Amino acid sequence: MTTSRLTREQATQFARIALGHVRREYPNNVDHALAEPADARTPSQLHPIFYGSYDWHSCVHSYWMLARLLRRFPDFAAASDIRALFDVQFVPEKVAVECAYFARPTARGFKRPYGWAWLLKLATELTLQSDDRWGRNLAPFADVIAQRFRDFLPLSPYPVRVGTHFNTAFGLRMAADYAEISKDEGLAKLLRETGLRWYGEDRDCPAWGEPSGDDFQSSALIEAECMRRLLPSNVFLPWFDRFLPRLSERLPVTLFRPATVSDRTDGKIAHLDGLNLSRAWCWRALGDALPAGDERRAIAHDAAQEHLAAGLPHLATHYMGEHWLASFAVLALDDAE
Repeated sequence: MTTSRLTREQATQFARIALGHVRREYPNNVDHALAEPADARTPSQLHPIFYGSYDWHSCVHSYWMLARLLRRFPDFAAASDIRALFDVQFVPEKVAVECAYFARPTARGFKRPYGWAWLLKLATELTLQSDDRWGRNLAPFADVIAQRFRDFLPLSPYPVRVGTHFNTAFGLRMAADYAEISKDEGLAKLLRETGLRWYGEDRDCPAWGEPSGDDFQSSALIEAECMRRLLPSNVFLPWFDRFLPRLSERLPVTLFRPATVSDRTDGKIAHLDGLNLSRAWCWRALGDALPAGDERRAIAHDAAQEHLAAGLPHLATHYMGEHWLASFAVLALDDAE
């Protein structure tokens, strides 16, 4: 069975959702430490690029999605609006302010690692555009965030395995795309060695804690997707066999059962729609990595389709999901690199 792929019609739908909120300043969930009274500022004063979409990290990955859709469909209905937005937002003056925020002592752990990961994913996508002006302008900020990973990873003896923003496997996986596109062999080596140090000995994952009430990532599947991205196939496949040894029996069963979302007006419960979409992304990528003829390939692709079907209808049900879910839909439909 083949898994669904992104269509032009979906791209237009998703782009219109994001264009409706990336510059919508309020409501805003500000994650900001004040060191003095002068630090009490509005979101757009703090972050002249990434002030919309309810929170900083959602704004970053909404820009990533817009860039991705523009590259996939350069002449689609929203293309001119996206280019106009990028021309206004990705300029050196605004990038410098975003960089300066990260130089603040109180911002050492700001958005670590989720926001860092998405910023590098955005930088990767902008680098791949036919017009690389936006990527060149954002490059100093990407350099700041890449250095954050270089500083943090050697200091961190343990991974964070929760299904939310703090998950370290997600951070490594997304940063790997940036290391490749920027030809940063040192960063790529650090990411790979960290993944092996944190996850290399993991085996027979029970996944019994999934899902918790506010997960938007599968701790098990994002770890597997991280290792798929970091390791060559001849190393990854034996690791994967040990990590999920009963996959051919569709076990652990919890990984195959889409999450139930009881209240999409509750921001935490709404995370579970994202869990279904991020599981679809991971299942598709993992299925694609398995050899042709391996029965687990079809099992993984079926699971991807089932989770995608559970998540796609709810991208704009309420602003608690609308401000971010479309990005995860694009991951599920279009990101297996």
